[in-house]
Amino acid sequence: MLEIAHGAARAVIAPEGAGLKSYEIGGVPYVETYDDEPPMGSGAVLVPWPNRVAGGRWVLDGEEQQLEIGEPARGNAIHGLVRRAIWGTVEHTGSLISLETPVAGLGWPVELRTTITYALDENGLSVSHGVTNVGDKRTPFGVGTHPYPRAGASATDETSLSLAATTVLPVDAQTMIPNGPATPVEGTEYDFRVARLLEGVQLDTAFGGCEPVDGLVRHVLKGPAGGVEVWADPDFKWVQVYTPDNFPGRGRAVAIEPMTCPPDALNSGVDLLWLEPGESWAGRWGLRPLS
Repeated sequence: MLEIAHGAARAVIAPEGAGLKSYEIGGVPYVETYDDEPPMGSGAVLVPWPNRVAGGRWVLDGEEQQLEIGEPARGNAIHGLVRRAIWGTVEHTGSLISLETPVAGLGWPVELRTTITYALDENGLSVSHGVTNVGDKRTPFGVGTHPYPRAGASATDETSLSLAATTVLPVDAQTMIPNGPATPVEGTEYDFRVARLLEGVQLDTAFGGCEPVDGLVRHVLKGPAGGVEVWADPDFKWVQVYTPDNFPGRGRAVAIEPMTCPPDALNSGVDLLWLEPGESWAGRWGLRPLS
């Protein structure tokens, strides 16, 4: 495992997948952690697409592509191609680590290089993603991440969630693939623009229309024993929220997953990012502890 620290803050990153394994300040956790294998996508880096691709099939320049099926029960490709990669270390100081890996094969037609930098400072943990097209033709892509933030020592059902999202995306309950356009959250059970207690809330839901405040998209968990803000650059217009009851060692947990595009975006085209050969993209998100 790879560790960074700043004062009383400490974060651990797994070299396989470059995922965030833990983040705490003075022993107080701000993400769920795990012992060995990351459960339920915990901490995963989702490149070159987040969430699902229906049947693993999509079309680039008139040619059908077939991605590896990572979710056999539903027949979908899921969460990109770098979760099992052994990332190489580019830089590792006391409070910062940068890692990189190629993105190629397994049905992905244009070679990319992706980087991630985790850095700790007095404001919390920041995570910077980079993607470069090292292939010979234009390609779409998306970026996401899969943290399970914690409101400090608060129990999940004692925390309140607020989201920057203004829309919700309907999906087929069997495939978890979108079956219609995003619709406004106003007046629905999916309106988290004002904080709502998570007790009794069950979500595995993609939200869109995430609107920045002071230049950043901001989602917040707050509880009686602390809070945390999940912030992101404006390119992260989507967020998946998942509330499992059986996170190992925790039970009820909540994933707040910033994404640049929705599920099945390689087919819908919604909010895909594009790179010409030689071009690069960069985007950031992070965790800011709240008192």
